[in-house]
Amino acid sequence: MQTNNPPDWERTEAAIWRGRLAYLRPVRELDPIRLAQLIGIERQKAALCRNTERFLAGLPANNALLWGARGTGKSSLIKALLNHYAPRGLRLIQIDRQDLECLLDIVDEVRDLPQRFVIFIDDLSFEGGESGYKALKSALEGSIEAPPCNVLFYATSNRRHLLAERAEDNVGTQVGRGELHYTDAVEEKISLSDRFGLWLSFYAIDQPGYLEIVDSYFPAHPNRDELHREALRFAMTKGSRSGRTAKQFFNAHTGAG
Repeated sequence: MQTNNPPDWERTEAAIWRGRLAYLRPVRELDPIRLAQLIGIERQKAALCRNTERFLAGLPANNALLWGARGTGKSSLIKALLNHYAPRGLRLIQIDRQDLECLLDIVDEVRDLPQRFVIFIDDLSFEGGESGYKALKSALEGSIEAPPCNVLFYATSNRRHLLAERAEDNVGTQVGRGELHYTDAVEEKISLSDRFGLWLSFYAIDQPGYLEIVDSYFPAHPNRDELHREALRFAMTKGSRSGRTAKQFFNAHTGAG
């Protein structure tokens, strides 16, 4: 793989892989989200921060899979993590699912650098017939060459097992001598997510949790009851109460009289 003008990682905190042009495009303006702004996911924040701090300290750390309901802060947590730890040498490379065949080449580019890299794959899942997951499996655990100590993979997904699961896959699954024996199809699906040593689950929030996030966006609003009525009405139109919905409500109503 040839890349033009690779990022200066002393000055660049994040880059996005552009598969069609085969290069890492430095990110000039990062999403400013901070860890303190993420409400209702304290357990997940603490676990991912501990893992990342071990990674930055040169200690063994796990690849992480953040899975669960949409709009619950999975991607925002990774962005906030970069903003928090970039001064300590953390760098982030984002790659899309369809470009995973290039993953090992990207890893080769950074394995000898002094910085610590999180390779971020957002909204990761695979349908039948896709082959990119094989490159990801190889990158997660290495082949004849051990994975580099300065690279971790953080992925988000709505699916715990990443690959589509169908009822027919379970035909032939048996219990023998008290042990569950999956079919080869199911084993193949589970083996990918098993390569992530840290699983963090995210669940849909209840109404009080949603309103708490709304309040964080409007700390000085003069009429809290009216704000909550509008926020709940907005959530009904979206069919979802989530951190994403709260942010969209803020975008639509901030500055309004």
